[in-house]
Amino acid sequence: MALERRIFWLVLVAGLPGSITALYLLGSGDFTAKVQWTFALLILGCWLGCAVVARDRIAYPLQTLANLLEALREGDYSLRGRHAGPDDALGQVLLEVNALSSTLQQQRFDAVDATMLLSTVIEEIDVALFAFDGDEHLQLVNRAGSRILAQPVERLLERPAAELGLADWLSGAPPTTVQRTFPGGVGRWGVRRESFRLEGRPHQLLVITDLSRTLREEERQAWRRLIRVLSHELNNSLTPIKSMAATLQSLTARDPRPEDWEDDLAQGLRIIAERSEALRRFIASYSQLARLPQPTLAPLEVGPWLRRGVSLETRVPIRLEEGPAVTLQADGDQLDQLLINLLRNAADAALETGGGVTVRWDREGHQVALRVLDEGPGLASRDNLFVPFYSTKPEGTGIGLVLCRQIAEAHGGSLSLENRGEGTGAVACLRLPIGVA
Repeated sequence: MALERRIFWLVLVAGLPGSITALYLLGSGDFTAKVQWTFALLILGCWLGCAVVARDRIAYPLQTLANLLEALREGDYSLRGRHAGPDDALGQVLLEVNALSSTLQQQRFDAVDATMLLSTVIEEIDVALFAFDGDEHLQLVNRAGSRILAQPVERLLERPAAELGLADWLSGAPPTTVQRTFPGGVGRWGVRRESFRLEGRPHQLLVITDLSRTLREEERQAWRRLIRVLSHELNNSLTPIKSMAATLQSLTARDPRPEDWEDDLAQGLRIIAERSEALRRFIASYSQLARLPQPTLAPLEVGPWLRRGVSLETRVPIRLEEGPAVTLQADGDQLDQLLINLLRNAADAALETGGGVTVRWDREGHQVALRVLDEGPGLASRDNLFVPFYSTKPEGTGIGLVLCRQIAEAHGGSLSLENRGEGTGAVACLRLPIGVA
């Protein structure tokens, strides 16, 4: 039975004893038949009327509440319940429903604004985005993706990845960088893939970044730095050679020549030879830096390797602090060269102040951290530490630290230099992966 009928019959049953009593008293009294029928009809009408009114007063607010909840379910947050107040329980329910409608309406406005912002960013970002469903059909693409495929978005949606030439990037391990020709562009691309779920179904997001412009700009910057350093070093050698050659030419052209012209000639030729040898060493150093081979990996125990390297530096006292037993997969010859360069730099710094050098290592997660600490004057500037051919030493070639960093990165590690937090001096920190072939 419906709620309205139940309420109607409950009110009738509740009023039944009073109505029967009123009719009994009316029938037992000394009234005329007309009066009795009139009051009987009045009693019955009031009884039925109260039942109808009670049913409507209870059912109508519930119907209103049902309509409000239906509107919320349908996503219409503009409706509000009237006569909502804190004076009764039903009014409090309507107040809460109205407050819920206002909250959901504000959240919808915020969601719409956020969606519009996200859509604008997706469309304007210079990165190609492709979203594929579980069947590898394209569900979303932005303007950059449409541009590299040279087709409008409407023609790309719902097409399989195989037709778009992207299917090989949706399975297996995607390449981080790849050289590929698209209908809308040729170059080097960075590829990333992420999985997500939409409406409970798996999807894949493919992010393709054009690296050509960035790589070209980095290449230009690298060439500028290299040319600047090469020009500086070449001018340092060629300028005195040119000056000395001009001096010797004028000397030999004199008539008569000075008595000590042979000594001047020998000294000038010696200077030319020295500067030529310095230039040869510079070119040889550059060749060594450019021809660093790939490391040949083999097991290497850190402790014996460090003890062997420390024994080669005898100019300053070096204290070796023992660490845990760790075995690397590394090229021993290249790491020997790296360690010798770090120890030589630390010893050179320590000699300036009469200090010493400390070497220690420790295991940090899946890496071994080797630290070479010197008690020298510290680093005046860190900006040019890894700039090729830059050196603060009179006889330095400027490739030692660059070569060390190349060796570290070829082994999947890193090299950093900074001033020590306590005391004077600097610390070189070399991090290498453990047991990675």
